[in-house]
Amino acid sequence: MQKAIYADKFFFEHEVSGPGYLVLTDGTFDGFYETLPTSHFDVIDYTGKWIAPGLVDTHVHGLLGHDVMDNDVHGLEKISEGLLACGVTSFLPTTLTASIESLNEVVKTIGSCYQNVSGAKIQGIFLEGPFFAEAYKGAQNSAYFSDPSIEALQKWQELSRGLIKKVAVAPELQGANEFIKYATESGVSVALAHSGATYKEAKAAADHGASMFVHTFNGMTPLHHREPGMVGAAMSLNGVYNELICDGYHVHPQVVKLLIRATDVDRTVLISDSMRAGLMPEGTYELGEFPVTVKGKTACLENGSLAGSVLLLKDAVKNLVDWEIATPFEAIRMASLVPAKSLAMDHMCGKIASGHDADFIVLDRHLGLLATYVNGEKKYERPPNKKKIMV
Repeated sequence: MQKAIYADKFFFEHEVSGPGYLVLTDGTFDGFYETLPTSHFDVIDYTGKWIAPGLVDTHVHGLLGHDVMDNDVHGLEKISEGLLACGVTSFLPTTLTASIESLNEVVKTIGSCYQNVSGAKIQGIFLEGPFFAEAYKGAQNSAYFSDPSIEALQKWQELSRGLIKKVAVAPELQGANEFIKYATESGVSVALAHSGATYKEAKAAADHGASMFVHTFNGMTPLHHREPGMVGAAMSLNGVYNELICDGYHVHPQVVKLLIRATDVDRTVLISDSMRAGLMPEGTYELGEFPVTVKGKTACLENGSLAGSVLLLKDAVKNLVDWEIATPFEAIRMASLVPAKSLAMDHMCGKIASGHDADFIVLDRHLGLLATYVNGEKKYERPPNKKKIMV
């Protein structure tokens, strides 16, 4: 028997519809109906609730005490499972700057097990480093920095079984433009990050195919009226995407609003940049080889610099709406369809469309996550609130 999801609102690619019924067939989306054509359906009733596409997090280092750089299959599984509680159904495990040998092993491990995780789906790998510059290095280990290497990328692609989807580069490095041209022509999206580049250098990188700025405003030269820098390039170049960490700490909400106004909703990619302390209590953790202190909603190095985040992507969506920067439709789009489109993955994830895997989330009217479905099966449900018993 086919399943049908009944709800008040459904967030499709171009519109919000409902109330109605979303039909699922063999784990994929089928048609949408205001009234079901027959009675031969197993109806799952979400009256008063909203249905949105599963979120797509293209920048995730870790969760639940595990990190991608641990090079551990069990850890990847736990990250995959934990992301379901964040509303994420597709993600890119994200590396850190490390030795070439370590990165070889990590991408090989991901390539060997990515189809076997039981939670959010691994749709590719994001290599954040080692092709960075000393300026604005953030929590990246400069001991392993190097100029971009086409040979290294080719090796990583071979070891990962073609899973490298995104690589970050500082555009001022020697050979960067040649590397960017090769990577984009081979189907790998290039993002610009951890760089002291000028506007001219960033534009040259974009002219050679770079299409994204990593955690925009963080780890890059700021906007100045005489030298626009990396931020000026991110805000003004046509056709580029901008990652944003919308936790209220990495970027002030009013600056988030400025960027979205300057570029567009459809060029803004919400990310978590979550490190291993995501979904964990306050305390001391590690990011790469650096100790990180997590207090409140921030993760910081000993010098006070932000080091990744503990943001959950579902909360980034809610923040944009609560800050009155975006509508629910726009905020959900920036965390689902736009990330998928930024890496040409929208044929696999990021939207509710006939024939696509039935990966979706159930939200209340306040954008609280109630449930997460993968391939039409409920994989996560928010625990009921525990009420105090008065005696």
